[in-house]
Amino acid sequence: MPTKIRLQRFGKKGQPFYRIVVADSRAPRDGRFIENIGTYNPLTVPATININAERALYWLQVGAQPTDTARAVLAYKGILYKNHLRKGVEKGAMTQEQADAKFNAWMEEKEQRISQKIKDKDLAQKEVMKKKIQDEAKISEERAKAIAEKRAKMAAAKIKAEEGEEEVVADDEAASEVEETTSEEIAAEEPVAEEPAAEEPAAEEPAAEEPAAEEPVAEEPATEEPVAEEPATEEPAAEEPATEEPATEEPVAEEPAADEPAAEETDEEETKE
Repeated sequence: MPTKIRLQRFGKKGQPFYRIVVADSRAPRDGRFIENIGTYNPLTVPATININAERALYWLQVGAQPTDTARAVLAYKGILYKNHLRKGVEKGAMTQEQADAKFNAWMEEKEQRISQKIKDKDLAQKEVMKKKIQDEAKISEERAKAIAEKRAKMAAAKIKAEEGEEEVVADDEAASEVEETTSEEIAAEEPVAEEPAAEEPAAEEPAAEEPAAEEPVAEEPATEEPVAEEPATEEPAAEEPATEEPATEEPVAEEPAADEPAAEETDEEETKE
């Protein structure tokens, strides 16, 4: 039965994780397998590989064929090189001790390269972080400079605004002083113009007093006529001309009364005769 050493994929999308298995070449990739001999995680730097070297050597010796990726993994861990040395020992090209010494020297060199790679990675990360810190410091300096310039501009604008307000206040004070002086001048000029207006009511007062002066004149005729002895009737005569006509007729009615003494005088004269 032909067998293969290959990888079975596990993990989420974009986060692969593999198992190193020995399976039938006719089985699907993620199907049934014969034996799980290790794991492989390509996301770390360097890649994390855990493998059972003895079982991998056994399956290589019995004829299992690794895939390209599985071959790279086995070469990285030195399993293929160890299988090559074992074949040399079987052929008598070298002893087992020599094979082990060569394998150990190769592993030491491999470990140095891996450690150097890890150091280089750490140095690269440090350089990246250092550059990032420098860039951030530069950006912060530029921001601080921009903020300082902005604050300086704001302070200058504030000072300018305060100076402008002071000028406006001075202008307002000057304008108020001018208005006060003009109002004082107008107030000083207004009494001269108002004097005739104050005298006009004084001129009108005698006109209002004229009816009061006429009233006694109207009362004098009432006092001069004791014969009538009717001041009440004479007052309406002053108010109503229609009532004055009977007042004028009364003396006409009294004339016969005046004639009567004359008749009496004639009688006396006749008796005297």
